[in-house]
Amino acid sequence: MRFGIISTADIGVESVIPGIVASDHEVGAIASRDGAAAEAVADRFDVASAYEGYDVMLDDESLDAVYIPLPNGLHAEWIRAAADAGLHVLCEKPLTGSAEETAAVFDYCEERGVTLMEAFMYRFHPLTERAAEVVDEELGEVRAVTSAFTFRMPDGAEDIRLDPDLDGGSVLDVGTYAVSAARLFLGEPDRVYARTHDRRDCGVDTEMAGVLEYGSGASARVQSGFETPLTQYYRVETTDGWLEAEPTFDVDVEGETSLTYAVDGREVTERFDPADHYRLEVEHFADCVARGETPRVDREESVNHARVLDALFRSAERGEPVSVGD
Repeated sequence: MRFGIISTADIGVESVIPGIVASDHEVGAIASRDGAAAEAVADRFDVASAYEGYDVMLDDESLDAVYIPLPNGLHAEWIRAAADAGLHVLCEKPLTGSAEETAAVFDYCEERGVTLMEAFMYRFHPLTERAAEVVDEELGEVRAVTSAFTFRMPDGAEDIRLDPDLDGGSVLDVGTYAVSAARLFLGEPDRVYARTHDRRDCGVDTEMAGVLEYGSGASARVQSGFETPLTQYYRVETTDGWLEAEPTFDVDVEGETSLTYAVDGREVTERFDPADHYRLEVEHFADCVARGETPRVDREESVNHARVLDALFRSAERGEPVSVGD
């Protein structure tokens, strides 16, 4: 598969492009609003074509797909533009700022016969796959999950993640991972309660703490923020044991990882060799397109995820628990 990259955002340049290069696929073009920036990245990775302007790159008939790491608020526009050009789309999370718009962009891509996948790279790491397997096959009923992703953004930072016009905020940045992990182990909640805080008076949440509630009485606690030191972990409590892992989401592709679980009086730690979850994500996406199969992170997964995020925002605004999907 030959990818075009829409923008020179850091996650693309530092993580996803290297992942594509390490795979059997290739980057055929990169576009930026700044032509010189596109040229610099093209030179760095020996990319054939660099374009000034995203729309110009979409006319490149050598491309099969695009990867979109633009600010959240621009995703929907360029998903549709890529679909109009007949290009498959791998787009950074969150796909859009709402469940309604997320469903709409899937409809748009389906009508044009192209595949759309939300880029939750951590789902493809062997650590995540094994954690889900252990919880499903070796532990008992899940009763509680705690999941968090926070980091300390410098005071006074000028960052697109602090821009309300671009769907910024901690929930739509790192909180998506915490919520995704809770759903991975517990499924879809019935009700949520959340509190958010804008410590920087920038118009978006810079901290969030939430609870997902389930009809079975199980619950999950999720946390995100830009105000405290880096932490990224989850812990799963079951009727007969527990599982925990840290770090879990933005894992160093050259670093070892591990998880630990306990059941029936024994404690087990499993270690994993370095793995490039960006490369694994790209390979999964390309394989699904080639085989005409539905990606692991599919329409149902992305829309259900967006519904939970919507509910967290509604709860924080109202100051009370709300039902998911209301």
